[in-house]
Amino acid sequence: MSDHSDVIVIGGSAAGLSAALVLGRSRRSVLVVDAGEPRNAVATGAHNYLGREGVAPTELTRIGRDEVAAYGVEVTAGRVVAASATDGDGTDPVGFSVTLDSGRVVTSRRLVVASGAVDVLPDVPGLAEQWGRGVVHCPFCHGWEVRDQRIGVLVTTPNGVHHAQMFRALSDRVTAFVTDPALVDDTGLAGLRARGIAVVEGSVSRVLSSDGVLTGIELDSGDVAALDAFAASSTAEPRVAFLEGLGLRAEDVVVNGFRFGGGLVVDAVGQTGVRGVYAAGNVTSPMATVIASAAAGTQAGAAVHGDLVQADIAAALDAAAAPVGQSTR
Repeated sequence: MSDHSDVIVIGGSAAGLSAALVLGRSRRSVLVVDAGEPRNAVATGAHNYLGREGVAPTELTRIGRDEVAAYGVEVTAGRVVAASATDGDGTDPVGFSVTLDSGRVVTSRRLVVASGAVDVLPDVPGLAEQWGRGVVHCPFCHGWEVRDQRIGVLVTTPNGVHHAQMFRALSDRVTAFVTDPALVDDTGLAGLRARGIAVVEGSVSRVLSSDGVLTGIELDSGDVAALDAFAASSTAEPRVAFLEGLGLRAEDVVVNGFRFGGGLVVDAVGQTGVRGVYAAGNVTSPMATVIASAAAGTQAGAAVHGDLVQADIAAALDAAAAPVGQSTR
């Protein structure tokens, strides 16, 4: 087990394993550090992943691990607690040191951050227990499974009106539970009513379930609405605290005035603002689906390999130009 690799990939889900696959096939030494906390752990299936539609997230990870192992990639369980830049390995001036929660310190020439995000849920009793089951958030990820059912949509932001309209395409029994009337303007209200979406104003006091199955919600008024599914938006906060030593921090991801969460800023190939550090998946984009995260990981992995090739060329040129027994690096 080597403590130095060409690349350390932080995160072992779709984005991280996709990056590792590209790099392994390019004959790079790769260490994947996986804390085992995928964002979709509570889901029974990953959807809209062409060729693997409906696959259990755990099964997708197992398949991915088997595939990267075939190319010599090492996957280790652990949580990264700190990362810092080094002076490189003597041939490459770019390098990094990564500390795991076990105390192990590993180094590499490049980093791929694919540590994902954590869903911060609305503070409604009973909601977290049903998250990913009776409580859903994405009409693309879960909509087909709740089609034609009684769907409630929790409106806690102006974006909630659009959320309700998206679920209306899947069922004609949709109710928007508006926590504050100021969140819905006259145009939004007219649109909801025009499509037959019931509007109920008032705070939701708790999510109801029986034998692990969602049965409805209770309002602060005491009224109970029977439901088969309840849609609620989360805020996705990226796992990036360990990057403080590199000066990397997440920035707000805002779409149409609504903050969906945070993310590291990267360019088209996944390069962050720190030389040699790349990122992909929900750590950069809170709205990325599994297949989008995998694609971003593939792109980042390819970019890292290209970056390393350029460094290898520079080292070879330096070696060729240096007198025998000396090096310019």
